[in-house]
Amino acid sequence: MSIFATFTDHVNRALDQLVEQGDLPPGLARTAVTVEPPRDVTHGDLSTNAAMVLAKAAATNPRALAGLLVPKLEALPGVAEVSVAGPGFINLRLESGVWREELVRIAAEGQRYGLSNAGKGERVNVEYVSANPTGPMHMGHCRGAVVGDALASLLEAAGFAVTREYYVNDAGSQVDTLARSAHLRYREALGEDIGEIPEGLYPGDYLKPVGALLAAEYGSSMVAAPEAEWLPAFKQKTVAAMMDLIRHDLGLLGIVHDKFSSEAELQASGAPERTLETLRAKGLVYEGTRERPKSIDEHDPWEPVELTLFRSTQFGDDEDRPMKKADGSWTYFGADAAYHLQKAESADHLVNIWGADHSGTVKRIKAAVQALTDGKVDLDVKLVQMVQLLRAGEPVKMSKRAGNFVTLADVVREVGKDVVRFIMLTKRADTPLDFDFAKVVEASKDNPVFYVQYAHARIASLKRKAAEAGIDSAGADIGLLDDEELGLVRLASHYPRVVESAAVAHEPHRIAFYLYELAAAFHALWNRGNDDPGRRFLIDGEPGLSAARLALAGAIAQVIGNGLGLMGVEAAEEMR
Repeated sequence: MSIFATFTDHVNRALDQLVEQGDLPPGLARTAVTVEPPRDVTHGDLSTNAAMVLAKAAATNPRALAGLLVPKLEALPGVAEVSVAGPGFINLRLESGVWREELVRIAAEGQRYGLSNAGKGERVNVEYVSANPTGPMHMGHCRGAVVGDALASLLEAAGFAVTREYYVNDAGSQVDTLARSAHLRYREALGEDIGEIPEGLYPGDYLKPVGALLAAEYGSSMVAAPEAEWLPAFKQKTVAAMMDLIRHDLGLLGIVHDKFSSEAELQASGAPERTLETLRAKGLVYEGTRERPKSIDEHDPWEPVELTLFRSTQFGDDEDRPMKKADGSWTYFGADAAYHLQKAESADHLVNIWGADHSGTVKRIKAAVQALTDGKVDLDVKLVQMVQLLRAGEPVKMSKRAGNFVTLADVVREVGKDVVRFIMLTKRADTPLDFDFAKVVEASKDNPVFYVQYAHARIASLKRKAAEAGIDSAGADIGLLDDEELGLVRLASHYPRVVESAAVAHEPHRIAFYLYELAAAFHALWNRGNDDPGRRFLIDGEPGLSAARLALAGAIAQVIGNGLGLMGVEAAEEMR
C-alpha cells in the first residue's frame, strides 16, 4: 500500500472517530476525499481536502472541520506537523523515518513496487490498433498501438484483469480491393508484365510475396478464371498474410494481443441480427427516415429512404443511427454494435483506442453499449492524434515500397523499439506529436527517452564501480542520508499513486511525465558532486555514507525500471 493510500485510511479513521463523537453526521459520502502531494512542496509532504469536501454536507465550515481533524492526524505515528492552509486544506509533514522506511520498502518489493489491487480483478477489454488488414503497419498506427499496449500494462499493474484485443476489419469493399490487388501480383509472379498499378488498387511492393505464395499454390489456374471463382479464396489468404505481417510488425514494438476478432466471422455468425433483435425487444429500434444529411446541399436532389434506426438520441447521441442500409446490408454502426456487445459479454469495462478520424462515431457506439448492457458496462474511447514524422525539422518523404507511407518496421529498425515506444507516450494521446528522427536519438536533456535512460544507466555504472570498490548497499545505514537525499525518496514514493491514477484515468503518458521528473531530480542530486566531492555518491574513505547513497540510487533505479517496464521500454544498463 502506498503512503498516500495509507494516509487516506488514516484520514477515514479520523473521520470515523468524529462521527462516533457526534462531531460529524453519519453516512457522509467520502468518495471525493483525497490525499495528494501538495501543489507547493514547501507546504508539506501530503495534503487532504477532507474538510473542504465534507463541510457543506456536515453543516459546518471547512476550517472548523479541519480544526477537529488536526489533533487526530497529529497523533499519528510518523507525522511531524499538521497545518491548515487557505480555506481548509490540511497539510501534513512527515518525519524523516517515514522516508527511510519507504526506501527499505522499495528495495524489498523490487519489481512489485507500484503494483496494487485497486482494480479488484475487474475485467477490462482494451481494443487497440485494429488497422485494416490491407498492408503493413505504418506510423499512423504506431501511436495508438503503443498507447493501448501501455494502458493494458498499467491496468494490469493496478489489479485489473485485462484482455488485449484486435478487431480485424476483414469485411467490406477494402478487402475486395486487397484481393484484386493480390490477384494482380499473382499474375506478376507468374511472369506477366502488369505495368503500372491501376488507380484504386493497393500499389505497395508488400503484396509481391503474397502474389508469389498464391502463384505457388494455384499455378496459372486462376489467371483467366472469373473473379467470382477466385475472389473468396484470395480474400481469405491475402488477409491471413497481411495479419501475419501486422503481427510481425507489432512484435517489433513488443506488442502481442490476446485476442483477434474477425468482422467477417462476426457477421457470418448472425451476431448483428441478434444484436438488432435485442435492441428491438427493448423498444429501441424502429423503421423510419433520417433528416437530409448536412453534407447534401438543400438544392441537390435527395430522396428519404426508410431505414432500420436505433434510438441513439435517448443515450446522448445527436441523431438516431441506421443499423441497416436500404439494401438490407449492415451499416458499419450495425456491425460495430454487435462487436461491442460481444466484447461486453466478457468484460466489466471497455476501452477503445481509436484514431482521431473516428471522433464522429464515439457518441453512437457509447449509446449502443449503454443500451445493450443496460449501463452495466462502460465504454471509454481514447482518440489518438496523428504523428508527424520529421528529419531535422523537415517532413519525411513517403516510402514507395510501402505504397506512399512510412512503415513502422522501418522506423523501429532505424531508432529502436524503446525510443519509439517512449516518444509515443511523451504527450497526451489527444494532442499532435512530432517525431523527429534526429531529436529522438539526441543525447541531451531535451530528449526525454535519453534523459530517463541515462539516469538508470548512471546508477548501473555506479553499482559496478561500487562493486569494484567492495561497497555493498545491503545493510547500509540509511540514517546517514540527509534531507535533500530523502527528498528524492519522497518523489519516488509518488510512483504507486501515479500508476494507480494513470490506470484509472486511462492515461499512460503520466508515467513518462513522472519518470522524467524523477530522472531530473536524480541528475540534480548527482551533479552536486561536480562542485563538491563530498556530495558524490561514492566517496573514498567513506564506505558507510557511500553504501547509504548507493542504497538510495538503487531504489531510484528500481522505480525507473518499473516505470519503463510498464511503458514497454527496457531500462538501459549503459549508454553507447
